[in-house]
Amino acid sequence: MIDDEDQLLAAALGAVGAKGGGAGGRRGATFAAKRLKKNVHEIDLILVMSVDAAAGHAVGILAQAGRVLEAEDTQPTGERVVRAIVGGGLGNMNPVLITVSLTSDGPERTTVSVRGAAKEGLIKQRAGEKTAKHIAELLAHQ
Repeated sequence: MIDDEDQLLAAALGAVGAKGGGAGGRRGATFAAKRLKKNVHEIDLILVMSVDAAAGHAVGILAQAGRVLEAEDTQPTGERVVRAIVGGGLGNMNPVLITVSLTSDGPERTTVSVRGAAKEGLIKQRAGEKTAKHIAELLAHQ
């Protein structure tokens, strides 16, 4: 499992480059992605459901929006983390890493943090911010 956002985003951009330019496109996109700045945005919200139900809800939404990378228990305290690569920006061509962290606040209350991170080129699309807001809206509608 890769934990580094930059590595995950570089690999995702490399996959996009490979679609258009084969192995050379993958290498070029990965090389460029490592040098780009990130657009990062975090949103916190409360869900009125157990952490298990909230984790299932998050996995369902992220699976519909993109490709789920991992869903795991991170600590014995009951915290869960779900990550996915979701399309963002113009034509949904910019990969956005969405990380949803869920922490139990009781039997029917879960604190959720949605983090969106995307690489930004010369034209600022704020893909990380916009995608994090979109996923948070979907999560809030139970």
